[in-house]
Amino acid sequence: MSHDRNLEYLHRRKIIYRRSPINDKPTSIYSWGDYYENGTHECYELFRTKAKITTYRSLKWHLLVLWYLNPQLDPDDFNALAKHICNKKSGFLTFTINSHSFNNIVYEVSMSDLETPPKNKLRKIIFRDGCGLTPKEKMSIVGQMIGKSSLDSESIYQCMLDINDANKKITINNIAEMLDCSTRTIHRNMNQELKKEKELLNSQL
Repeated sequence: MSHDRNLEYLHRRKIIYRRSPINDKPTSIYSWGDYYENGTHECYELFRTKAKITTYRSLKWHLLVLWYLNPQLDPDDFNALAKHICNKKSGFLTFTINSHSFNNIVYEVSMSDLETPPKNKLRKIIFRDGCGLTPKEKMSIVGQMIGKSSLDSESIYQCMLDINDANKKITINNIAEMLDCSTRTIHRNMNQELKKEKELLNSQL
């Protein structure tokens, strides 16, 4: 789903904004997706949730990923892509960026080393698009594959994304219910970054 973003621009220009791991090999492959025992940082899934870009830091990261995933872009092409992303009317940002800040971010991103992947969250379980599973079924798989005793920020983050994809408000109670554990376990494993992400996802339902 586009979630009111103008993704057609990206599609017409064949811009890659999602990519599965290419070097890391899954420990196990299933009909619903892949499992990485040691996790992978190579899964990029921009614009998967309804959450829009709310900070300059997040904007820079998104542009870095787009620059990294699309090495065929020349500076003019990337500048045009960045202008589309930064145009509030395109539906990607919650704020208006001035020309000075835009030029600074684009310059910094264009000067980055394409051989160095942008920092990314660790993922152990990657569900395929259109796998047909409900959020509850996905979390059952997460519980089976990772185990209650090994619940971590990655599994909680995955749960939050699936609750959000189902157009439901994320709460500690429904995370605990889906992961079949206590709310105390969720509180213990909710770091500050996850708390901010939870608020962000809920604010944009």
